[in-house]
Amino acid sequence: MAGSALSKKLQDGIAAGRINAKTAAENFGDIHPPLGDHEALVASDRCYFCHDAPCVTACPTSIDIPMFIREIATGNSMGAAETIMEQNILGGMCARVCPTETLCEQVCVRETAEGKPVKIGLLQRYATDQAMDSGKQFFERGAESGKHVAVVGAGPAGLACAHRLSMHGHKVTIFEARKKPGGLNEFGIAAYKTVDDFAQHEVDYVTAIGGIEIQYGKKLGKQTSLDKLRSNHDAVFLGMGLTGVNSLGLKGSEPDGVVDAVDFIASLRQAKNKTRIPVGRRIVVIGGGMTAIDAAVQAKLLGAEEVTICYRRGQENMNASDYEQELATSKGVTIRHWLQPKKLKAKAGKLSGIELEYTELKSGKLVGTGAKTTLVADQVFRAIGQSYEDASGGTLELNWGRIKTSEDGGTSLDNVWAGGDCTDSGDDLTVTAVAQGRDAAEAINAALSAQSA
Repeated sequence: MAGSALSKKLQDGIAAGRINAKTAAENFGDIHPPLGDHEALVASDRCYFCHDAPCVTACPTSIDIPMFIREIATGNSMGAAETIMEQNILGGMCARVCPTETLCEQVCVRETAEGKPVKIGLLQRYATDQAMDSGKQFFERGAESGKHVAVVGAGPAGLACAHRLSMHGHKVTIFEARKKPGGLNEFGIAAYKTVDDFAQHEVDYVTAIGGIEIQYGKKLGKQTSLDKLRSNHDAVFLGMGLTGVNSLGLKGSEPDGVVDAVDFIASLRQAKNKTRIPVGRRIVVIGGGMTAIDAAVQAKLLGAEEVTICYRRGQENMNASDYEQELATSKGVTIRHWLQPKKLKAKAGKLSGIELEYTELKSGKLVGTGAKTTLVADQVFRAIGQSYEDASGGTLELNWGRIKTSEDGGTSLDNVWAGGDCTDSGDDLTVTAVAQGRDAAEAINAALSAQSA
């Protein structure tokens, strides 16, 4: 086939091979290259080491940030890593994917005074990477307690819970629905945020403490049940995240070309050769959160010509941070607000466009204006949130469609705790899931210890 004919074929509809291997390597390289030794010392020297540090309060895992930065400044990177991991055993991943610009760095005194915060995220990565690269372990498995805890889900909440339970000497079995661990960290984050199979390296690091077994292909409600887990274990922790994907809510069947953004992101993360991932020429992403941004940016990096995010409210209402929105626009993504999907258009069973309605607020309520516009599209990504699919047989009390939990992760069932996005206190952040898994483990340990007393 002639070169021009091949080029035309690749540009029509959804196709793979829009970029070559060299471009793929460049586009999906580490978005935040790690700090070198000298850079880390310079960055750490900017910290005021505040006594009542606002950055600590802003961190969901309450890491002693001034302490670990001081340790880096004095050449004690291993001590810094231990300080981080005492509170957040998945500190390496959180250093890569946390929206530090809206958490610790946003309230940094340097940010307030100069508009340039201390590079807390990169400094955290600097310390944790050194510890993981050296295989240095800071925590040991506790004396055998004789107790056995079931953990559902090998994502950040489940892993953090399992590690802390092992520190207390409890045996842990993780039941994971997929064939690979990591959860959100492995399947739900843009490929350029965590390169070199880091999610799997971190799983290996966390489980190296011992006493943790992972069984794959065990989905709650199918290969196992909550009743069975409760009968065979002393306690159960649920950390399976969100598995349902919200629909666009449009009438009629969806033509070829409408896909879930989470599936697209997962495919990219697992692809050894990203040039083989098919992508449309003109793409519309419906949503305003991190998933929408991750899908849109990666579609553009794969060679899509036009990528447009459509969000039903204003920019100030988008769940994606200002930084993420700016990243998207810097990559050529267009973000449009006050638009909601109304109708999918198709030709010969394949998507050809999407009709959208302009929206506005009236008396505080979002309503359609009646005015419409149509965007040409051969691919539409759904990124309007995920939902909890109850696999407990209706035995768990829910709140707003998610597992209702107490402050320490307790549920409506005795000896059952939960944490992460499947709960009514989850917020789609790895760091929050880690904190909830850790805190639930402490509550479980206290309950098991009381039973043995």
